Amino acid sequence: MTYSTDQILLWIASYIWPLCRIAGMMMTMVMFGANLTPMYNRLLLAVATTIAVAPVLPTMPDVALFSVGGFLITAQQVLIGAVIGLLSQFLLQTFVTAGQVIAMQTSLGFASMVDPLNGQSTPVVGQLYLMLGTLLFLALNGHLIMIEAIVLSFDTLPVSMNGISVASWQNLAGLLTLLFYAAVAMSLSAIVAMLLINFTFGIMTRAAPQLNIFSIGFAVSMVCGLFILWLTLGGFLGHFESQWQRLQLVMCDTLLLTCEGG
Repeated sequence: MTYSTDQILLWIASYIWPLCRIAGMMMTMVMFGANLTPMYNRLLLAVATTIAVAPVLPTMPDVALFSVGGFLITAQQVLIGAVIGLLSQFLLQTFVTAGQVIAMQTSLGFASMVDPLNGQSTPVVGQLYLMLGTLLFLALNGHLIMIEAIVLSFDTLPVSMNGISVASWQNLAGLLTLLFYAAVAMSLSAIVAMLLINFTFGIMTRAAPQLNIFSIGFAVSMVCGLFILWLTLGGFLGHFESQWQRLQLVMCDTLLLTCEGG
């Protein structure tokens, strides 16, 4: 039994193109795409997922793998996977931004540490929210939902030179605005509380100028900040579920999938 070169390349393409889309998502998805995750483990997970789902995927386009069309298709698959993985990053960055705003308002921003995702120094409150968001993302099977969505997308968004539509790109841009609004809304209670505390310090300074408010104001602001942080943690799960549902709708719209409740 002999096989022609075209048949062998078509068989290889039936695995390479799905691998590009799945690996693109693994490259940018939360935790799997972090610098702390070894690239070798990330590649093994993408290859294992591709081997498991490749036999049930639709027929790949009859385009030569090593051609201009083949390179365009490969680039489209990487782009689709990377965009879907970035959605999870947008989700967690919402809470990181909220934590940074709270930290700066409550004088807790002086305590900083290196962010393992970005490699930059960020306030500890932002790191706390990042860890809580990552744990909730895994606890709610967010990684499994995204892997299932990327596998189902081969039916609704088949491998071809056509990728994500212009309307979907506009929805993705609008999602960033909504997530920024959500971060501000989440930190709004801490902003108002600290505004009242600083307003009280201003009244004390006017009533008793001999008091050195600056010597005790910093310590009081930090203690009040910790108390406010403790009170606001109760609504973290509700905010996360709300943003996660919104992200799922955008993800399904981008991949042309039908999601529950939308």
